[in-house]
Order: sequence, then C-alpha cells, then structure tokens
Amino acid sequence: MKFATPLQEARLIKRYKRFLADVVLADGSTTTLHCPNTGSMLNCAAPGSRVWYSVAENAARKYPFTWEQVEVDGGHRVGINTGRANTLVKEALQNEVIPALRGYAMLQSEVAYGSEGSRIDFLLSGGGEEPLPSCYLEVKSVTLGLGDGLGAFPDAVTARGLKHLRELVAMRESGQRAVLLFCVQHTGIDTVVPADRIDPVYGRALREARAAGVEVMAWGCDIGSQEIILRRELPVQMP
Repeated sequence: MKFATPLQEARLIKRYKRFLADVVLADGSTTTLHCPNTGSMLNCAAPGSRVWYSVAENAARKYPFTWEQVEVDGGHRVGINTGRANTLVKEALQNEVIPALRGYAMLQSEVAYGSEGSRIDFLLSGGGEEPLPSCYLEVKSVTLGLGDGLGAFPDAVTARGLKHLRELVAMRESGQRAVLLFCVQHTGIDTVVPADRIDPVYGRALREARAAGVEVMAWGCDIGSQEIILRRELPVQMP
C-alpha cells in the first residue's frame, strides 16, 4: 500500500480524547492530528516520540492531518492507523501473497453474517475444480510490542473481539472455513501471543476458538514513509 504522498514527520506532545494528538511540526509550530486508533495504544504514545502523518486531500477537514506511524523503543516503526490493516490484507489477498488463502475466485468485503449482527472483514469463495468451503476472514491490527520480539493482542479489553471469535467458531461449526489474521504493523514484532494480562477472557476464547478449528495466523509488515507492505508470516504462540 503506497501513500499518495510521502508521510511527514513531527514530534508527539500528547495523545488525548482517544482521537486527537498534539504534535510539534518540523518548522517548530504545533498542530493537532486526527488519531485513527480506538485502542489504548499502549507503548505507542510516549511524549517526544517521532511520529509520521498523512495530509488529507480534503483541506476542509477539521483535522486535515492524520497520525499514521510512530517510532518506539529500539527505533522500530509502528503503524497505528488501524484502518490500514484491512487495506493491507486485501492487497495481499489480491496479489496472492498469503499461500494459505490462495485459490479463491471471489473476494467480498464487509459482508453481513452470523447471529450477532456482525460483518466479516472478508468473505472468500469459489475457485478450484471442486467448490471450496467459503472462508470467513477476520482481521485484527497488532501494535502492542512487549519487547524481545513479542507482540500481543489486544491492547485493551475487547468485547467486540470476543463477539467476532464466537461468530468465527459458529461458521466453523457450520462447515465453513474460519480464519483470524493478525496484521502486525510493528517492525519489532516477530511472534504474536494473546495479551492475557490485559484481557484474560479474550485469551481463553482465542485458545478455545483455535481448538474448535478456527485458523489463527499472523503476518508482519515492512513499514516506511512511502508505503506499507504485508510481507512475512509470523508465528502465533498460545502458551
């Protein structure tokens, strides 16, 4: 995924009200960025951090600058814009980057499904000499680095994430394929684990979902000021 124009750099003053962040620009002036991340952004919002932002084509927006990336300890880049995760995965699916998800003829986004009023991120169907089971693919963005190459999900208690796990298990029990894909937008993460200390209920549910046949995978990204690319498969460990 290439940005329309290269991201610009600033220094973080603080994030507040979840969706706002004040920064110092390269010329020394200050401004407010839109923060497109509803999570806690644990370990990703330290004052003084280098950040990168995009500029909206619509100059009439109240906050025309959008916070996209941050540099964390060790010089690693993190893509904090969770809305980018689906774009990255869709691009990877279309380019057949993910071997385990190749062979489908149709790709649909945001399809209503399940008994709890959910929308699946991607529905893959068709393809092959014999019809493949439909594949229900849910994407989660991972930004929480724990050090030593470990990354965790979620970074805050997630009732929505629990609902999605229940829906995926139901799809698997109905004979369809169900996949949870962690899109890791953090260059310092090599392995993904459940964030049991943050949300032990989700951790248990994730293990139960995998035991029920839900496939759990993670893919890491190359992250820069001009583009982000879903590049490599990462292990998911559930000790």
